[in-house]
Amino acid sequence: MPMQRTEAAQPAAREDLWVKCPKCRDIAYRKEVERNLNVCLKCGHHFRLTVEQRLAITVDRGSWHELSADLIGGDPLRFRDSKPYPERLAQARAASGRGDAIVIGTCRIGGRNVALGVMDFNFMGGSMGLVVGEKLSRLLVHARSRRLPAVVFSASGGARMQEGALSLMQMGKVSAAIARLRDARVPYISVCCDPTTGGVAASFAMLGDLNLAEPGAVIGFAGRRVIEQTINQRLPEDFQTAEFLLTHGMLDAIVPRHQMRHTLATLLGILRPRRTAQ
Repeated sequence: MPMQRTEAAQPAAREDLWVKCPKCRDIAYRKEVERNLNVCLKCGHHFRLTVEQRLAITVDRGSWHELSADLIGGDPLRFRDSKPYPERLAQARAASGRGDAIVIGTCRIGGRNVALGVMDFNFMGGSMGLVVGEKLSRLLVHARSRRLPAVVFSASGGARMQEGALSLMQMGKVSAAIARLRDARVPYISVCCDPTTGGVAASFAMLGDLNLAEPGAVIGFAGRRVIEQTINQRLPEDFQTAEFLLTHGMLDAIVPRHQMRHTLATLLGILRPRRTAQ
């Protein structure tokens, strides 16, 4: 008996083979884009990466050791919108395979030992709640105690509304941990990826000893439309892009993805932790 065609499966399979660039609208073979580190072959647009993809192209092979992997949050406010908050968390955990919107750990980048944090925009928009704040604070405390330079890749929509003021408190908590790290003369490098917005942009993402960004990353606090309506003015077309922030002194450099690992390794070789005065 001849095998019947599965009509429903074919469109999904075709879509999976190709990827459309949101900037230049070019359609490319997905595997070719992935081999190019998920950068558009035509215009250089940087697609968003998963945590696994970010780790694969950043850390030295076999050097990654995750910390606080079992830390998960609860529902402190018993929040509910169209769904209970625990249900949203469960769905995000099932889809991502991790407990919350960040992974932290130690690794080597170009042979340099590093305390590394990578945010996951696919987990509830990379929103910052109690767990994200706690894990980042633990990472920075670990970096200070071991005198390891810290690097954090940010990708977030901001504070997590389901945790209310408790999520906003993480801005101060992590910023205080960065201040203690700086007092100990241990370097902290922040890398802003697309997007880095809200409370994350207003705190630890812009507090690095060096603030880097990927090309075209959206970086800012309030949304463009909110700002335009508030000030009743049209904003520049490139407003809140990495390029705009670099021009206005908010970033130290924009680093293309192909150069990121080498650039970090070079900077880590220069910004070595110093001993504090006794």
